[in-house]
Amino acid sequence: MGHEFYKLSIGEKLFKFINYALIVLLCLSILLPFLNILALSFNAGKDAERGGIYFWPRVWTFENYSEVFKSANIGRAFAISIFRTFLGTIAGVLLSAMAAYALKSKTLPGVRFFTLMIFFTMLFSGGIIPYYILLKNLHLTNTIWVYVVPVLYSAWNLIIMRTFFQQLSISLEESAKLDGCSDFGILWRIVLPLSKPVLATISLFTAVSHWNDWFTGTFYIRTAALRPLSTLLQEMLTKQDAIRESLMQTAGSDQMIMLQQVQLTGDSLKMATIIVVVTPIIIVYPFIQKYFAKGAMIGSVKE
Repeated sequence: MGHEFYKLSIGEKLFKFINYALIVLLCLSILLPFLNILALSFNAGKDAERGGIYFWPRVWTFENYSEVFKSANIGRAFAISIFRTFLGTIAGVLLSAMAAYALKSKTLPGVRFFTLMIFFTMLFSGGIIPYYILLKNLHLTNTIWVYVVPVLYSAWNLIIMRTFFQQLSISLEESAKLDGCSDFGILWRIVLPLSKPVLATISLFTAVSHWNDWFTGTFYIRTAALRPLSTLLQEMLTKQDAIRESLMQTAGSDQMIMLQQVQLTGDSLKMATIIVVVTPIIIVYPFIQKYFAKGAMIGSVKE
């Protein structure tokens, strides 16, 4: 077995080499831009406009991050983002798993009709205005629940979970039913523990979607104290660009000199904002990535 690699043909070796080379290039295409953003976020904005900064800052500064965290609502925005991400991910994944488990059953009356209706929602949308009217009639606008309740279910997540559940051995469920286990018990004690790969994947996608969502806070929230981190930072960038553009158009000679001496720029703030937003997800990812490898079913059923 240890010398199996040397028995490969030249074509197979070339195929492996090309695969590994493409994987390395893909990793570099993701890592290098991120390192560039990180370097620019710690570099003075005016100096960065000269170019030539790749993976290490030329003029170190923490002013970009200081400006980002200067907002009085930054702490509350962080708390709201953590709350909606935590609650929205757990509730969304559990409810989607329960619905997917029901839809995988061939004995459920009308299962094809329900599946078709769920798939239909992926093809068509009512639009922003009807959606806003619906949220307003449900008294969800300008409340913290607008971040969680409307997105508890995802048609895409349901279909992925249902497909994964269908691949699990039916022998396990039949054995559990013979022992008197209920459907909920089968889902909780057998299906979910064996579905860690798909649960981890859906959880990560759902959490990233909640954390990065700025649209909901912008259009469905009027109270500034209820806006999440992504919305707050997006508003800060918009205001910064608008103020700088206004000063550029109306400033006199003395003001232009003062403006040129300011080290902050819209681009430098954007880089710092990107790092602030993605850092929590990067920290969480290593704790769940181990479940991405599928293989929990190996040896669980003996033929």
